[in-house]
Amino acid sequence: MADYQRKLIGEHPTIADLRHLADRVARSAARTVLIYGETGTGKGLLARMIHNASSRAEQEFLDINCAAIPANLMESELFGHEKGAFTGAVERKIGLVEAANRGTIFLDEIREMDLPLQTKLLSLLDTHQFRRVGAVKTTSVDVRFIAATNKVLLTEVTAGAFREDLYYRLQVVALNIPALRDRGDDVLIMAQHFIDQFNTAYGRNIRGLAPESEAIFRKYPWPGNVRELENLLERIFILEDEDVILPRHLPDRILRTVRAGARVVPPAEDPAPRPETGFHDATAAFQRALIERALDASGGNMQTAAAQLKISRHALRHQMIKLGLQSA
Repeated sequence: MADYQRKLIGEHPTIADLRHLADRVARSAARTVLIYGETGTGKGLLARMIHNASSRAEQEFLDINCAAIPANLMESELFGHEKGAFTGAVERKIGLVEAANRGTIFLDEIREMDLPLQTKLLSLLDTHQFRRVGAVKTTSVDVRFIAATNKVLLTEVTAGAFREDLYYRLQVVALNIPALRDRGDDVLIMAQHFIDQFNTAYGRNIRGLAPESEAIFRKYPWPGNVRELENLLERIFILEDEDVILPRHLPDRILRTVRAGARVVPPAEDPAPRPETGFHDATAAFQRALIERALDASGGNMQTAAAQLKISRHALRHQMIKLGLQSA
């Protein structure tokens, strides 16, 4: 909905802190920002908030999904090309980087960018210059890059799927959007917000959630986060006639999950190993995932990561050496 695309809704302390940090980042000279968050938490929304609150607000905001553009086309899309640079290049093309000069580029799913292009992106971030495909001369630009991912990038670095130097270049300013299940009663605030929006859009007058539905909304873990909540409510507006949202309006999967008391976490975000893994290997894998996430969230600051894990910095370093995350 249009209004939601302008602000983060909620009263949970983590959201209040996030709004404050986003405003500070927006007004700073930071050229790179990294946003972490599960699918559906609103990473694109936060990126646009930062752009809209910045001195770049009157310039372009270009949203690029790195997973949606084939690797062989991505370089030309980003940097453009000269006429004759390759078969089919019948004229010069201005790339998205050049088109966004003095504005903002949002690189969603940055992990999906292939390694050769990661190298060229790093060069651009360091020098603020690039070459169109087939060009001899460089072009200078002033662009803020906001990257987003639902992956643990430090783990991807360890696996060789993401450049370590690019990781640290992007990680200078890192923001984390919490999952909806970790935001307390924000789910009810978000639900009422969308109900108000859909009442206007569909010419309805649904008052809100019945008390029984509120209880279900609080207990359900929302693996699809805000996007799942919004889509569910729109479905109810389309298919149901009552002026209040009742439990029988909710899909069986939600009711079954709440009855079972299950905690549903997206597989990509779940650090737990497979059950067939041996006990010692499973324990090490779980510890490694927790440490990597804490380091990601703290921007690589071991003192902050140790505090998040509720252990001493010395204990964290010892554990990292033991797990092969740091040399002795």
